[in-house]
Amino acid sequence: MDFEKARFNMVKQQIRPWDVLDDRVLAVLAEIPREQFSPPQYKNMAYTDTRIPLGRFEDHELSMMQPNINGRILQEMHIYKDDLVLEIGTGTGYLTACLARLARFVDSVEINPTLTAEAEKNLAALAITNTNLSTGDASRGWDQKPYYDVIILNGSMPAIPESYKQMLRVGGRMFVVTGDAPVMTAYRVTRTAKNKWAAQALFETCIDRLIHTDKAAEFDF
Repeated sequence: MDFEKARFNMVKQQIRPWDVLDDRVLAVLAEIPREQFSPPQYKNMAYTDTRIPLGRFEDHELSMMQPNINGRILQEMHIYKDDLVLEIGTGTGYLTACLARLARFVDSVEINPTLTAEAEKNLAALAITNTNLSTGDASRGWDQKPYYDVIILNGSMPAIPESYKQMLRVGGRMFVVTGDAPVMTAYRVTRTAKNKWAAQALFETCIDRLIHTDKAAEFDF
């Protein structure tokens, strides 16, 4: 399979039609070899408009998001070269790699130690060094650093989480998907002042639930 051609077609036929037009984002998506982050048996699906299975963990089926959702996340977060990013849900590291190309540094957390190890290997293969990967349960928060410019939750939640709102710098942005399958809503939450946040609905989607969040009781907005 010609992965380079497939990557070009992904950007042209899937990413751009989803209103992803930021040149920096498109350049990153055209550069990062998504097939290297896909399990061997699914490499031929790396550039298709579908979720890619990543196995099971604690009775949960895990998967990679579709490329167009990755593209919208990267564009809607307006990531700058000096930004410090927190990513919850590393998976195999594909979005982590894209974020690392756009931002100054990325802290990424994954609950599944097998996926953390896989992501570390994948990022090392591309000589991406401005990341720090951790294994842990970040369903209720992750206080590795006090504040972040960008926070991305790669799993849906029952509602917008208060703990992560508090970790945004003033001017910081968070991507979060809330609701229940089959229709959920993606939001950009911006901290506009010390005690003020604004949430903007971006698009409808449906992604895997972040593990352990169904039982969390601290969500509100």
